[in-house]
Amino acid sequence: MPDQTATSASARPGLTTLFHVFAKLGITSFGGGLSGWMMRECVQQRRWLSEDEFLAGLAMSQALPGVNVVNLPIWIGYRMAGSPGAVVSALGVIVPPMGIVMAMAATYGFLQRFEATHLALQGAAAAAIGLSLSMGLRSGYRHIRKLWPACMLAATFTGVGLLHFPMIEVLIAIAPISIALAYRDVRAARANG
Repeated sequence: MPDQTATSASARPGLTTLFHVFAKLGITSFGGGLSGWMMRECVQQRRWLSEDEFLAGLAMSQALPGVNVVNLPIWIGYRMAGSPGAVVSALGVIVPPMGIVMAMAATYGFLQRFEATHLALQGAAAAAIGLSLSMGLRSGYRHIRKLWPACMLAATFTGVGLLHFPMIEVLIAIAPISIALAYRDVRAARANG
C-alpha cells in the first residue's frame, strides 16, 4: 500500500507514467548521477515527493543491498503506486537503457579507435560527477543544521573516505547511533507540538 502521507502537490502518477519517467531517466543518464536527475524530475518538476522525502528514500536506497539507482526507483514507485509501481519503476529504469547499452556494445568495437569516443565518455563522466557532487552538497546542507547530523556525516566521511574502512562496517557502527538520535528528535518534536 503506498504511503498516503506523502507531501506531493500533484496527483499520484499511474503505472504508465512511472514507467515512462524512469525509462526517460535511465536512457538520458550517462556515467552516473542518476539520483540527481531523479530528484530534479520527481521532486522539483513533478512534485511527487518533498525534498525531505526524496532524501530519506535516497539514504535508505544507499543503505540497502543492491544498486542505488535501482533501489531508489523501487522506493519511489512503491510510494506512488504500491507494489505494482515498484515493479514498473524498476523495469523502466533497467530495461530500456539495457537495450541501448546492448546496441552500443555491439558497435563499440568499431568506435573505440576514435579519440572523439573517449572524449565524449570523459565529458559524460564529468557531468555525472558534478550531478553527484551537487546532490551530496544539497543533502549535506539540509541535514547538518544540527550538531549530531554533522557529526554523523563527518564520522562517515572520515571512516569511508579518509580511513578507507569498509562501508558496511562504518554503516553498522554509525547507523544505530544515527537512528537513535533521529528517533529522539522525532519524539521530542511530537512532545512539543
